[in-house]
Amino acid sequence: MKKLKVGLGSLFTLLVVAACAAPIGPVPGFLIGGSLANVPDTWGNTLPIHEVQLQVGNGPIGRTVLIWTVQMDGDLYVLGQKDSRWTQAIGPSGPVRLSMDGSLYELTATAVEGGSTKSAVTGAWLRKYEPHYPDLVAGFGTPAEGARKSTIFRLTRRS
Repeated sequence: MKKLKVGLGSLFTLLVVAACAAPIGPVPGFLIGGSLANVPDTWGNTLPIHEVQLQVGNGPIGRTVLIWTVQMDGDLYVLGQKDSRWTQAIGPSGPVRLSMDGSLYELTATAVEGGSTKSAVTGAWLRKYEPHYPDLVAGFGTPAEGARKSTIFRLTRRS
């Protein structure tokens, strides 16, 4: 009986650790999945892909978040609140890893400057997500308002 209790306790501990390791909703984790792949010259149609994993930080373990992404003119972008820990960890530019559709990409995230580009990206983001998640997108506002409230990163091949 004692072995059973120890076994169940160990299993429970393992499940808790595994659950905390992966991002769940708004709660970040540190694990990221996918097979390492070459970064494409242009990103294809990402409309059917609603969530990706983005890992911020150097080394094998970083802060991993579930995030929405949008593709515009062949470039891939992610948006986050200006005061979120993961956007602050990247700063103006930094290395990230992106897991999308089973592939893992090593990229550089660079903050987008310039109101017109930021508004265009937030407009594309709203068009992609508002039909599927109207309640979550409701507080975002217009593309210009969203651009002011967000940090927008363009994801590119690491040099």
